[in-house]
Amino acid sequence: MSPTRETAHVLADLDERLRQAAAQQGGALWRLAEPGRQLDANLVRLAPGAEVGEHVEGELDVLLVVVEGGGHLGRGAEPREELHARTVAWLPRGSRRSLHAGSEGLVYLTAHQRRPGLDIKGLAAARSALAAPPAPPAEGGDAPCLLARVCPACDRVAPDPTARYCDRCGSPLPSPTTA
Repeated sequence: MSPTRETAHVLADLDERLRQAAAQQGGALWRLAEPGRQLDANLVRLAPGAEVGEHVEGELDVLLVVVEGGGHLGRGAEPREELHARTVAWLPRGSRRSLHAGSEGLVYLTAHQRRPGLDIKGLAAARSALAAPPAPPAEGGDAPCLLARVCPACDRVAPDPTARYCDRCGSPLPSPTTA
């Protein structure tokens, strides 16, 4: 009998996912993708020394569980907190946070309430707004291009202009020079 939305079932063996991923593969290694879910979860790997730059998630609380490796959780102006395998961190909505992988890298699982997705009309409007020619320069120069802030994996626009990774799925964002 195949599982249904109403049937509890195992989704993934994280050890197996890590074994299957290439040694240097970063970003999201697994995503919760069940239809009709109210939850999102991602298994993310950061290479040694990599980081998810400081940002604020204004809408969702996030639970973060370190699976392998270690590093630090930055908390705005507050001191960093050490992360190591089996550490659980709560990232409340509205908090400033950043992640910094240590010398062995950092693999973590996140879980949070699912964001409402863009409908086709909303997605089309967002893409056309990004592709539209820039408005005439105003006092102070040209408007910034947002293409480097659009996640190639999930189409979310990063709210933080300095973000290097998507705060929804963990995928690397395009560099400003390639967008």
